[in-house]
Amino acid sequence: MSQTEMEMSGASVSRHSRAMKRRRWGGLRQQWKMLGLFEIDQQHEFYSLTCMMKEGLCATMQNTIDNPLPDELSEKDYSLDVTQIHKDFRMETYAGPVFATLRRSLGMTEKEYQQSLSSEGNYLQFISNSKSKADFFLTNDKRFFIKTQSRREVRFLLSNLRIYMEHLEKYPHTLLVKFLGVHRIKIPHQKMKYFIVMHSVFYPEDRITARYDIKGCEVSRWTDPAPEGSQIIVVLKDLNFEGQFIKLDQQRPWLIRQVEIDTAFLQALNVLDYSFLLAHQPLHQDELSQSLSFAALIMRTKKSVNASSSPTHVNTPTVPGVMSEDDSTLLYSELNCATTKCHITETHNGSGGTDNGSLEEEKIEQTSRVGADSADLQLFQTQNRRLLPNLKNPLHVIDGPEQRYFIGIIDIFTVYGFKKRLEHMWKRLRHPRQTFSTVSPPAYCHRLCQWVQNHTK
Repeated sequence: MSQTEMEMSGASVSRHSRAMKRRRWGGLRQQWKMLGLFEIDQQHEFYSLTCMMKEGLCATMQNTIDNPLPDELSEKDYSLDVTQIHKDFRMETYAGPVFATLRRSLGMTEKEYQQSLSSEGNYLQFISNSKSKADFFLTNDKRFFIKTQSRREVRFLLSNLRIYMEHLEKYPHTLLVKFLGVHRIKIPHQKMKYFIVMHSVFYPEDRITARYDIKGCEVSRWTDPAPEGSQIIVVLKDLNFEGQFIKLDQQRPWLIRQVEIDTAFLQALNVLDYSFLLAHQPLHQDELSQSLSFAALIMRTKKSVNASSSPTHVNTPTVPGVMSEDDSTLLYSELNCATTKCHITETHNGSGGTDNGSLEEEKIEQTSRVGADSADLQLFQTQNRRLLPNLKNPLHVIDGPEQRYFIGIIDIFTVYGFKKRLEHMWKRLRHPRQTFSTVSPPAYCHRLCQWVQNHTK
């Protein structure tokens, strides 16, 4: 065989080998798509990108750890853009102090955030049935989502960041997804990628039995469920949920009101097409019991929310669980009174003796309060049932009588502009007498609120 023939033969073998690898890779990707979630190892197309993300996020967080946050955010903090140069890429971080302040308000330390984002474990890729071209990654512990975004979407978030923060401060139990960081990565000879880090609504997801993405409409809102007994992760849709209910009992009014508040905020932003995420899992037997101590309830309340940033207005429905520091102290003192049979400190009159009359009256009064405290405790338990889970992510967790629900509102970047108006007109012609996602923000807001009304008990 001549040298030319040998070279041609070698090239043919090489092409065949590459074709085999492509087919094998394609087969693996098809299997992964069926699984919905898989590890980004060294053979994965996004391995290099995610490694750079981890390195960049680790350095960014170290900068935040080394430089304490200001006592108050300034206008400059909202427009701050910090670039860090690495060997193979550049990482830009937008409004770093603002998102660090939000993380702190959620009870999250910068060190634990850094450890989760830059742990040795590989990121996971989530194969979404979303129509967007975004890539979805999860940290190895599944606590944080990393999602690529368009430049327009990032600009929209940053331009509305102040009012988003104000909404979260005013309504600490808002269902809106918690954005924890906005970044851009620039790799030589590649297109820049914008991405955001956000809290996973479905965390911890170990025992979740079903997940839903709800938009309150009919068209294209069915997904084939996973085969029974399989480990495939499938996010179902509106039509899959028909005939079912979110069973919350006394918590139902709270959820309905909070959805109304959050969707009204999104309506004011002129956005639509956001999703009401929902998942559920059965409660353990010990979680079904309402015998938690009053002290435990108070501690979990304080754990779930930054109490000092929760103003309550006379004419505004109180968000269950919002307590000021003074209220927490008062409730804790009442607990001590009820559980210790009202330990009484003697009061002394001006002559230095003990005022026995006042002491006896105080004993009678405080003993009679034990029954009232018990009734208050029952009411407190009822109003704060969503705070009972002793979890890292209580803000998106609500306990019903039998099920634990994970609830959040995501994908809030779609503005109702010219293109969406045209899409609305086209869908009206294509889907007469059917409900579809592309409607005006007021209609979208009303419809989603109505869905929650109709599907809760």
